[in-house]
Parts: sequence; C-alpha cells; structure tokens
Amino acid sequence: MIILNNFSIINYLHFQSCSCPLISHHFIMKIPAPFQLGECCQATYTLSDGIVLVRNDELLANGTVSFIEGTAKIVDASEPAKLEVSFFEDAPPGPYWVLATDYDNYTLIYSCSDFAGLFHAEYSWIMSRTRTLPKETVSELLGILKSHGISTDGFTETDQRPELCSSMP
Repeated sequence: MIILNNFSIINYLHFQSCSCPLISHHFIMKIPAPFQLGECCQATYTLSDGIVLVRNDELLANGTVSFIEGTAKIVDASEPAKLEVSFFEDAPPGPYWVLATDYDNYTLIYSCSDFAGLFHAEYSWIMSRTRTLPKETVSELLGILKSHGISTDGFTETDQRPELCSSMP
C-alpha cells in the first residue's frame, strides 16, 4: 500500500508556532465502527511535545455529545504518514495511516489490524476541514481506496448538517 512519504504532521495540523487546538476535521464518510455510532463526528488535534493529542466528538441519537480523548504519534520518522493512535491505556495502539491529504481541505485515513488471527478490523475515514466536501473529491478519495484493493461498499455518510451539528464543540 502506498502511504504518503512526504507527509508533514505540522502542515496537517496547521501549526506554525503555537500549540493551540485547530479547526476540527469533520468525518464526511467512514467505514462504520462500533466505537463511532453518532453523527456530526469530528476530530480535533493538539500537538504537545511531539505527541498529537486527539479528541473525537460525536452527536448520539439521544442528542448528547459524546467524546473520547487519546494520543497519536509517528512511530518511524522515515514513514511519517504512518501513525499509531491510542484511546485506552490497556489496549494496544491502532494504525492511523494517512493515504491522501491536501493539508487544507481533505484527508483520507486507513486503519487495518489483525487480532491474534481471530479477527480482522478495517476502518477508513474521509475527513474535511469543513462539514462538506465536493462529490468529485469524495469520488477521488474512494478511488484511492479502491486502487489499494480496499472495498468501499460499506462506507456510510456522516450527517454533518449545520442544524443537526450546532451543539458540537
């Protein structure tokens, strides 16, 4: 699988000289995951001492906002687009691979793990700096996944309508 070899975490996070949170990345489409069942899903990142602090928020069906916080880090500096993300102390980190980004509008993330040969988990997210992406961009990103042999049949859209998501942080 081709991963970005010139990926810059600083450009991705849009940090220049401050360590402040930035505009959230909104989940436009995703492979459904048991840990991400809501709408208006978004991720906010903060860089601290070389570790990316991650906060994922979502709006649940009952109208409450749920969130989880974790960390992400680059494991091998020669492959900066391959990060590991952790949300639970006792659980092993999961892969968080950046397959495509233009740093300003969209990002395509992929994650795949095998668990002791018992089962296989595969996730992917199309993310945007805004709550919408042009259909052409979404099609291009789905095409990248298909070119890597990743099925896009299970992808679902995340509802990001402003009237629904107005209570998001």
